[in-house]
Amino acid sequence: MELVLVIDHEFRTRRQVCDQLERADFRVLTASDAEVGMNMLRRENPDLLVLDEGISCHTGWNLTQQIRLEPSFASLPILMMTPPGRGRSFAESLNLGADDYVSKPFNPRELVERVRALLNWKKGKSNQPRRLARGDLTLDLGGHQVTVRKEAVELTPTQFALLALFMERPGHIFTRRELLEGALGYSFEGTGRTLDTHIRNLRQKIESDPHRPKVIQTNFGIGYCFAR
Repeated sequence: MELVLVIDHEFRTRRQVCDQLERADFRVLTASDAEVGMNMLRRENPDLLVLDEGISCHTGWNLTQQIRLEPSFASLPILMMTPPGRGRSFAESLNLGADDYVSKPFNPRELVERVRALLNWKKGKSNQPRRLARGDLTLDLGGHQVTVRKEAVELTPTQFALLALFMERPGHIFTRRELLEGALGYSFEGTGRTLDTHIRNLRQKIESDPHRPKVIQTNFGIGYCFAR
């Protein structure tokens, strides 16, 4: 049974998230602040983190950045919970290491599906010792490692999933739905901006000139493709 850690300063939200995930057969631990949460993260080594953006003493994205600096948590799936009406924070949370977000008040079904999708991707890729090489890019699916022009690059789990999809089918034009379902495991309405942010962040890490991308190309009105 997979373990999920929830860090949120609001008791009501922690209880709600915990109830929903336990009904879906997850084990759940909760913490009310960043310090306690980090201690539990290191001690319990959960399979996924659900993190409140406005956690006390930290903003959610600063804590996410701190987590990503620890090698043992580089591939930890992180789902950010953001308050309503804070559109800027969506992009910022993804920019600094979260894999996905839900906006409060959240749909319980959507929350559970997003957690499952992130965990299923991690589980599905962790035992595949395959390597993909395309031009200057090398991707190790088993070791969750990427090199660009022989330099190691750190990717979040979602960025890694997107790059794996692209590299497995160079030249194929992926629709936005294909990318959302292939990398995240779902395609809810309103997630297009999430995908665009992940693509932009991935380009920042693998393109020589992210403003003029040559590796991941945009096909307007359709989606994206990995150049042959």
